Amino acid sequence: MKIDGNEIRPGNVIEHQNRLWRAVKTQHVKPGKGGAFLQVELKDIRDGTKLNERFRSAETVERVRLEQKEYQFLFADGDMYTFMDQENYEQITLNSDILVEEQARFLQDGMLVQIESYEEEPLGVALPERVTLQIVEADPVVKGQTATSSYKPAMLENGVRIQVPPHIESGTSVVVLTIDATYVERARD
Repeated sequence: MKIDGNEIRPGNVIEHQNRLWRAVKTQHVKPGKGGAFLQVELKDIRDGTKLNERFRSAETVERVRLEQKEYQFLFADGDMYTFMDQENYEQITLNSDILVEEQARFLQDGMLVQIESYEEEPLGVALPERVTLQIVEADPVVKGQTATSSYKPAMLENGVRIQVPPHIESGTSVVVLTIDATYVERARD
């Protein structure tokens, strides 16, 4: 689908220079001399290289639609991850390169994920925005620290260290964002 160069938005996937790119950041620029343009930071979907490109409104680019399908995570074997299609129960195994390293730490057995693909080639895995995990180790509260909004380090059951409020203790289940491993709230039972 062709779109004007100034219609690119963050998250869009475009075909440019015979490669697939995801727009990371966009900024409209109106220089004092010359026409306005859109400055776009692009990231190659396959190898992760970055490119800064200028698009004028008169230019057209090919916007690519990625197919998204729900899969269930089954298990990891070394750096290979196996997922099962929720419709036909076929299994696919993907290399760890397709997963963002920070996200791979939050994969749990049976977790439902979205796998993006283009022309039957898997390009990325999207985890749920939030996961519930148990705290296995938390530093004790220092007396007098509760007057201010301070956080203390804690270890999740998957080995990830996060910052939690002082009232969270070992054995407590918490909700964590998978994007940046930040504490959201105490899990509701």
